[in-house]
Amino acid sequence: MHMVRPGLRVRSIRRVYRRAPSGRVVIHFEEKRPGKPICSNCGKPLGGVPKLKHVELRKLSKSKKRPNRPYGGTLCSTCLSRLITRAVLREAH
Repeated sequence: MHMVRPGLRVRSIRRVYRRAPSGRVVIHFEEKRPGKPICSNCGKPLGGVPKLKHVELRKLSKSKKRPNRPYGGTLCSTCLSRLITRAVLREAH
């Protein structure tokens, strides 16, 4: 195996093994894609939050990064409504 160029010798780049038409196995280097953002309470995927890398996310405006509500981009709408309901009930007692 030959040495690849220094920019590809990092673990932040994914190595994918592909079989070439000649029958030889070659390595393709692909950048890793981020996972879906998830709710910190229940682990459900968050809606309204783009699935982008931090570098790409930085270029977006604040309104495109996350929903404009309390705990937007951290909690899903279901967990947030439960949290608000619990707070209101606690306040009533």
